[in-house]
Amino acid sequence: MSDSNSPVTSSSPAASKALIVFAYAALATGLGLGAYALAASLGVWVGLWDFRTGFNMLRFVNASADWAAWITLAVTVGIFLGARKLAPASAKRLATLAAIGCVASALAYLVPETYRAPEGTPPIHDITTDTDNPPAFVAVAPLRANAPNSVIYGDQPNWDATRMAAAQKEAYPDIVPQTFTESKEEIFNRVLAAVDTLGWELVDQNLAEGRVEATDTTFWFRFKDDVIVLLSETPEGTVLQARSKSRVGGSDIGKNANRLRALFAELR
Repeated sequence: MSDSNSPVTSSSPAASKALIVFAYAALATGLGLGAYALAASLGVWVGLWDFRTGFNMLRFVNASADWAAWITLAVTVGIFLGARKLAPASAKRLATLAAIGCVASALAYLVPETYRAPEGTPPIHDITTDTDNPPAFVAVAPLRANAPNSVIYGDQPNWDATRMAAAQKEAYPDIVPQTFTESKEEIFNRVLAAVDTLGWELVDQNLAEGRVEATDTTFWFRFKDDVIVLLSETPEGTVLQARSKSRVGGSDIGKNANRLRALFAELR
């Protein structure tokens, strides 16, 4: 009869080695995918490749890391249960190594997912509160001289101003002129404070014109998106018009609309 407290059988050393191999394989898989995902953006940062290559790398990671996360999770559970029986002293260490690989795989999957456009997001990159007369960039315009995306509203392949305006209104009906009862100067100062709070780079400010221009640099791929705010006085207070436009890329996956929403939230 066997006994739960009996010595490890002769096959146990081979089984224990197998658990070790699986643990380190899970760890290497997760860390490898994580490093590859990180390299996708770091390569753009240091100029080794452009954002298109970086995105292709993330697509590969996204397609692989989902499966890797589930597999390494199963391996982690299997190692923990098996190691407790075959190598109790190593159970926690081996399971931890596999778990690190699982977490790294999950993160490698989730990071590329942040670049997936939500359902219904139009593939445009120029969002404004006034689609009939979008605020025109002034100080920012020279900074975009060599940018693939021009400052002209509607100047995008397979799009025009009319189609772009219709698509924006359907997808982002909340991006509209903002009205305030406070004076133009007070709202102007609040806009400057919001620019600072949101971490944007202030490009220019002109109180007389009611104009503020800034640039927001995204974290992972260092995309530069530009924002202009125009304020006008009315008998009831102040009206704010704004525009956010990407310098590169076709679809902004909703980032410009979210950027304007963040600005509006800071001003309330």
